[in-house]
Amino acid sequence: MSKQNYNSEEYIGLFDRLFTLLLHILPHHFLSSLMYGLTRSEWPVLKRQLIRVAIRLYRVDMGIAEEPDPDKYPSFNAFFTRALKPEARPLTPEIEAIASPVDGSVSQAQAIKNGLLFQAKGQFYALEELLGGDRQWAQRFENGNFATIYLSPRDYHRIHMPLTGRLIKMIHVPGRLFSVNNACARTIPRLFSRNERIVNLFETDAGPMAVIMVGAIFVASMDTVWSGCVAPRSRGITDWSYSGAAPEPIKLKKGAEMGRFNMGSTVILLFGKNAVRWSESLQAGADVRMGEEIGKLEKAAPN
Repeated sequence: MSKQNYNSEEYIGLFDRLFTLLLHILPHHFLSSLMYGLTRSEWPVLKRQLIRVAIRLYRVDMGIAEEPDPDKYPSFNAFFTRALKPEARPLTPEIEAIASPVDGSVSQAQAIKNGLLFQAKGQFYALEELLGGDRQWAQRFENGNFATIYLSPRDYHRIHMPLTGRLIKMIHVPGRLFSVNNACARTIPRLFSRNERIVNLFETDAGPMAVIMVGAIFVASMDTVWSGCVAPRSRGITDWSYSGAAPEPIKLKKGAEMGRFNMGSTVILLFGKNAVRWSESLQAGADVRMGEEIGKLEKAAPN
């Protein structure tokens, strides 16, 4: 069998290239700002129509929502970030299990090799760049494992803890807001390390863990439970340290809510070397649900 050239035009397709070309010229942040205002409008006629269209278009199951009545939501964003009934997403009972942090579709679940993460055919991006240039934390994840999970508009958009962990650092990295769908992953180099993102760094029984919230077009803001909306106006990287002598360290249990996307995007999980073993079912294209087991601890690691 001849070696396949994954960089050839044969594997990209005209639609993908035209779509990503359009995204390059669109004013990402301006459009996202407009979406921010639109989705938070409490004008009854507008918000009711937006919600009903979304339910019909994306076949949203309101039967599992904590508030099943669409008209009870004060805005489209309140509907989009809706809570679910506790029984809708049971948490894996296994102590050593890693719980999926979100509902979504697996893009990749592989090893981190030579400081690089696999994005799509012929596309890689650098671990250190993904972490906002933090070399010390990048070294801790070298030769570890990562998983990338894409959230579609119909998915549950709250993010939960894969393992119990203590927050050490949060980094806001400004950037573009390209779409994070498969077409963009195949055609835009370094997509996830170019988009705006929030890097949340924890210490766990598996050692270091990162839960990275990657923004996308129309994702006007992202929230964490300890800081609310994270959207600094600075064009530079902003970080917050939580490792000092705070009166109350921020420690979240496995399954606890840690943040949410205001509109859809992607979560990237990082673990250190020999820390976790992904489940065999965690393959590209597989659907996952928040709380279900996606891997196990290889062994407890010292904090």
